[in-house]
Amino acid sequence: MSREGEEDDDIVCLDASFFVNDNYQLTTFKFGSHVLELLCLHSASTDFDLTGQLVWPGAMILNDYLSKNSEMLQGFSAIELGSGVGVTGILCSKFCREVLMTDHNNEVLKILKKNIELHADCHAELAAEKLEWGNSDQQSSVPLLFDTVEQLLRIRGTQCKFILAYVSRAKRMDSIVVNEAVQHGLLINEVTGTRSIVGNLEGFIFEVTLK
Repeated sequence: MSREGEEDDDIVCLDASFFVNDNYQLTTFKFGSHVLELLCLHSASTDFDLTGQLVWPGAMILNDYLSKNSEMLQGFSAIELGSGVGVTGILCSKFCREVLMTDHNNEVLKILKKNIELHADCHAELAAEKLEWGNSDQQSSVPLLFDTVEQLLRIRGTQCKFILAYVSRAKRMDSIVVNEAVQHGLLINEVTGTRSIVGNLEGFIFEVTLK
């Protein structure tokens, strides 16, 4: 056999699922008086697109805020963008009438739906759907996020608001987020008193509404 043939034999084709870490652990989270148990990873998968398998600092900040201000959710419907494993949407189900949780990654949607099954006894109607952010070819996630937020707010009207837990990693990105909201014709305001440290990062809550 020629060397060229030997090289061909050395080629191994791996299915994409080979790189997926699905060693989920049942983990307990507490927000105020509310205790949630969810399946999640404790370290990132090899695929950057699978960051939704983790519970990130922003979700912890958002859930702390929502648990302290649950009256804003009582009896309302909620749509969550980028639900990941569903820790925020499932907390919202304690207060809301219905919650639609969304993510764009099929692998993440699998674990999200399993976590919904774990909370099938909640009083709210819970569902998960695939949703790609935005309607353009932009690569940055921030414009795509606000494309989607603007569309939803215009459909839902002035009684609807978007609550964003923002974790500051770079001053330049802070400005990009605010400017992107303004360019989409939205009002964006930091909620006073919500700044907190998670790990070594500072985060806070934005409320976004139509002008």
